Amino acid sequence: MSEYYLMSQLPSLDGLSDGVPLAITEERFLELCRRFLKGKALGELERLTLTPGRDAERSSSALIEAWNAGERRLRLALGKVRAEKLKKPFDAGDEPLPVELLKVATEAVEQQSPLMAERLLDAHRLRFLETLRPMDAFCEEFVFYYALKLKLVLRARGFDAVLGEEAYRNIYRSVVNGEELEAKQ
Repeated sequence: MSEYYLMSQLPSLDGLSDGVPLAITEERFLELCRRFLKGKALGELERLTLTPGRDAERSSSALIEAWNAGERRLRLALGKVRAEKLKKPFDAGDEPLPVELLKVATEAVEQQSPLMAERLLDAHRLRFLETLRPMDAFCEEFVFYYALKLKLVLRARGFDAVLGEEAYRNIYRSVVNGEELEAKQ
């Protein structure tokens, strides 16, 4: 029942365009969630990430488990394609990598602009997330879906083409010249 009150207070994330400001921040979303969710659901939400590790903690949520598995497969596909391009070995483990995913990874790796590659990958992530969208908009799983979508939208909007290009060139120069690169914060 608490999910109903939570979801009824949240703005829609569907149909957003880049020029329209978001009506909610991640901080505000989490603040509302803390008011309406308790226990395991809140813990799952606070551990939710767009970038699960290979050995990420198991989730009791089917949606989170599916997201984590899909994101891991995408990252393995990217690693495999990048390694092949550099003619280096890559161990994807026993994880099966679908041909469609390898095509997305290949297209991203072939992009001239890192920003365009990220946009392509984020578009894939959003399409994948939509396949996980629960039918019931007032269930716990929908809260997790909403949280992932909000994170993806905020991440995509956080890219700055000029700063990104500068960082990319600095990293590239450091690799070519064998220099240590100090991370800027």
